[in-house]
Amino acid sequence: MLMNRQSLLKPSRTLALESTTLQAAVLLLVATLLPAIPLFVLNAERYVFGGVIASIAGSAFGVVLGTLLLNRVGAYPGASALGLVIPSYASSFGIALFAFFALRLDYSRLYLVGSAILALCGAFYMCQRLARLGKRRFFLVPFGGTEFMRDLPDVEWLVMSEPVPPSGRNIPIVADLRHDHQPEWERMLALAAVDGCPVYHTKQIREMLTGRVSIEHLSENSFGSLLPNLAFVKAKRVTDVLGALVILPILLIPMLGVAALIRFSSPGPVLFKQERMGYRGKVFNMLKFRSMEVQSRATAEEQERVDAMTLDEDPRITWIGRHLRRYRLDELPQVINVLKGDMSFIGPRPEAVALSRWYEAELPFYHYRHIVRPGMSGWAQVHQGHVTELDQVHEKLHYDFFYIKNFSAWLDLLIALRTVPTMLFGHGAR
Repeated sequence: MLMNRQSLLKPSRTLALESTTLQAAVLLLVATLLPAIPLFVLNAERYVFGGVIASIAGSAFGVVLGTLLLNRVGAYPGASALGLVIPSYASSFGIALFAFFALRLDYSRLYLVGSAILALCGAFYMCQRLARLGKRRFFLVPFGGTEFMRDLPDVEWLVMSEPVPPSGRNIPIVADLRHDHQPEWERMLALAAVDGCPVYHTKQIREMLTGRVSIEHLSENSFGSLLPNLAFVKAKRVTDVLGALVILPILLIPMLGVAALIRFSSPGPVLFKQERMGYRGKVFNMLKFRSMEVQSRATAEEQERVDAMTLDEDPRITWIGRHLRRYRLDELPQVINVLKGDMSFIGPRPEAVALSRWYEAELPFYHYRHIVRPGMSGWAQVHQGHVTELDQVHEKLHYDFFYIKNFSAWLDLLIALRTVPTMLFGHGAR
């Protein structure tokens, strides 16, 4: 269950297994059709009118949608297909169950549960097979800036010694296309491309494999490629509003419980407001449950910046705050920020104004991350967790730019799926 856009980056023997159509067909046979046979054999009339037909349709929907979700969200670097199997099929079969409840349709619970389990087992098996066969292989033209490619994990480099087009069309060629190659090497690259062999620039491949955009030498063309999908910007805002309206009533009671714990555990307000740098560089007040002791307001800019940083084992964090931060429960009030339009559910995390101004002064292109709304969770968050030091923030900016460049519903869905285990296990909390 791996990405379609990277199918050319895999050995040829994996291409069949990577076919979404083939995966869905196998799972439909194993998880939808085979479990239905005993039901019809045992008592066809009872089960047909008892909801098995509707259950089969629901199972087919769950299998196909789950396979599509898994292949789409697995299309991004760093996305472990094995780790996404359960969320993908739980989501698709969950939608099918919701439809049964909403439409009050009769269905077979035993069949649907069994179908979901078989779909999960089949998907896990195919993912394991692909993981064994899926090491990426590339032909490498050994001239120009190619040394930095050698440290990429799980990649087999076939270094070319002569300018002869390779015979294997399914193995791409990687070259530094900005380098002034000898005429015979340039001719080889042209012949290979015309013959159907993919030819990639080193920077392009590195982005596809690492999930990070290099920002050391951004050009005008680079900024053009980083412009987010404006149509999706509007659709995403509508989705955020609808999601916030649905989630807020559900979170009301848990939030009241958290508020009571904070109120009785330490003196001070329940909510903490902090000025953060937001969409298009506009400052807004981000809401959080207070997780630290109340501090006197800093006046000096440097001290304000220090106060905005959260350190490992920070002594200012209260005992209840430590648990809230570990499982991200202190972030729940930000749903209100989402509803107001200050934030989105998914996007680059907003920084405190003092930190943001410091980063802008020290890091080129930092301000460009404000071209999209900041989020409660983001691409950098699921990779790094919470960071504050300049070198870590510089790396974070690579992830933020990758998110902006690949701005889409599928990438948002992947981040949402990866945020769930982050909340459950507290990765990256401070």
